[in-house]
Amino acid sequence: MKIYNTDQGIVLENEKGFFIAPDEVWDTFINDDNVLQKATQLAASLPPAGSSLPGKALAVIGSQQELWACGVTYYRSMVGRQEESKAGGGADFYAKVYEAERPECFFKATPHRVVGPEQQVRIRKDSSWDVPEPELTLVVTSSGKIVGYTIGNDMSSRSIEGENPLYLPQAKTYDGCAALGPCIYLTGSPLDADTEIHLEITRNEKIMFAGSIAISQMKRKPEELVSFVYRECSFPYGCMIMTGTGIVPGSDFTLQTGDGIKISIDGIGQLMNYVQ
Repeated sequence: MKIYNTDQGIVLENEKGFFIAPDEVWDTFINDDNVLQKATQLAASLPPAGSSLPGKALAVIGSQQELWACGVTYYRSMVGRQEESKAGGGADFYAKVYEAERPECFFKATPHRVVGPEQQVRIRKDSSWDVPEPELTLVVTSSGKIVGYTIGNDMSSRSIEGENPLYLPQAKTYDGCAALGPCIYLTGSPLDADTEIHLEITRNEKIMFAGSIAISQMKRKPEELVSFVYRECSFPYGCMIMTGTGIVPGSDFTLQTGDGIKISIDGIGQLMNYVQ
């Protein structure tokens, strides 16, 4: 089962097609430990709305939810962060956090800084090295239960973060710093370890970078990341948690205005955004 946040309201998708649930409120609908069963029953009671998504897909985050992120969860991410921060003297921090019991967890964005499919993400004007970070993103209820998955684009300024690890909030959090969508994949079981994340960056219709990685390469389990984010924080309407990236463009690449960023995850779908 997939659910979409659209300008027509909540849209459900199953093997029979799409169903509009206009009376449901996003924030409360997805913050339910039994949302898969609820959505399945609701779809069975609604008239069909065709075989294509009705309306425009929006970011899959409500007005009262938070977006958090976890870093250095893949080996390639650790190496990339060491490379960017070497000159600033922070390279050792990332090797230590990769091996530490406590993961790197940080607040990423409020809902108004998150965009949806086909919308524009941004790169900072005071940054010289910018990349997208394609990430499996967890949909977690207020009780801490993972009820679904979506695709996340964690836009990052590597030049700012590399200058000093204490600049992480400025490198990560700004208007248009993240994208989420196109849907939430609801499932009662964890994703298959062979599930792959794919990234493709295009410029003037030319592929500038492409990469893939299986989520089995993630060092930490999703439940572990949730436990640390929720350790001393409450989320009355639930939380979205980005789980880190294992696809890191090299130091010879930086995003430019007009670039297309396509992220896909097996079984979930494709998130397309453009750089403003």
